[in-house]
Amino acid sequence: MSEVSSTVTHPFLDLAPLSAQHFASIEERVAGLLSTSQDIVIMQGEALLPLEGCIRGAAQPGTTALNVITGPYGQTFGNWLRDCGATVVDLAVPFHTAVTAEQVREALAAHPEIDFVSLVHAEAATGNTNPVAEIGEVVREHGALFMLDAVASVAAEPLLPDAWGVDLCVIGAQKAMGGPAGVSAVSVSERAWARLAGNPRAPRRSYLSLLDWKERWIDGGRKALLHAPAQLEMLALEACVERIEAEGLDALMARHATAAAATRAGAIALGGGLAPYVHEARDAAPVATTLRAPEGVDASLLVAKALAADPVLPLVAGGGALAKEMIRVNHYGPDATRGAVHASLAALGATMSEAGLAVDLEAARRAVTAAWQ
Repeated sequence: MSEVSSTVTHPFLDLAPLSAQHFASIEERVAGLLSTSQDIVIMQGEALLPLEGCIRGAAQPGTTALNVITGPYGQTFGNWLRDCGATVVDLAVPFHTAVTAEQVREALAAHPEIDFVSLVHAEAATGNTNPVAEIGEVVREHGALFMLDAVASVAAEPLLPDAWGVDLCVIGAQKAMGGPAGVSAVSVSERAWARLAGNPRAPRRSYLSLLDWKERWIDGGRKALLHAPAQLEMLALEACVERIEAEGLDALMARHATAAAATRAGAIALGGGLAPYVHEARDAAPVATTLRAPEGVDASLLVAKALAADPVLPLVAGGGALAKEMIRVNHYGPDATRGAVHASLAALGATMSEAGLAVDLEAARRAVTAAWQ
């Protein structure tokens, strides 16, 4: 049996090792996606890996950080910052809205000692997105180091770390890029490298270490990789960028924006007490539309029944405390289509109708179609 299996070939298993040159070429394409001249570090793991690496590299006792919370990831960043010994000033806003540049300015003025700012660009979990360009200008004026979680925003809406003064910009492939969750990347400014190098507590000789990549890969001329690259993830990341280049980044962002507008319009037209969770359309993320379940209806049960009829729908209930009130329609990557939006709202409408709620499926269909046109 073992002799037979050893002769079987498979394109996903029989891969040649990825060369340092190939790895570096993928970094260059990711840099092009971000329009950045900063160093790109690709990390073989879900985006929480570079996010934690950024925080543990930049923060230490004596650091004062402004941590903007517009969803669950901001809460996680605050925990990491405190674990590093940093003093943390949390700026939390309701999850149905976005933070403003003026709120950030006021927080920085109230705490002039702040030297690090962490922010999530688009919160897929809560369906909001934040005005990074305006916030970046405020942070740059203050002089703090700026870290941005752009995992859900990359390829779905404009993302310009250089122009916006972002020092550490983390992306992942699994949302709008339409790729796997097992690979991520971070762009690192010269200011950020200096901050990390000057922090004796920054991870070194660690899988969390960005400095290892700087010292052993970038400064070494990108000739010798730190460890054996995971070919599948790296090739998938390359394929994602190729697909984005083929469609055109502007076209891809427009497709996500249209999917968001169509989902919002369709949900409002559907009725039955369903309503957008994020109050203002300008604050709504292009990757996911969150909806408030009708009064007296458990969102998790509503989603479960819809998925029982069609398990592949991009529907999920809110997490944690939001599980009973929030429904999320994920319309990113391959699901940023009119068909996915139609199917999701039709399933929710049918389930709500079965529960005795008055819905207008045809009005929802017309609203989605009109928004897409």
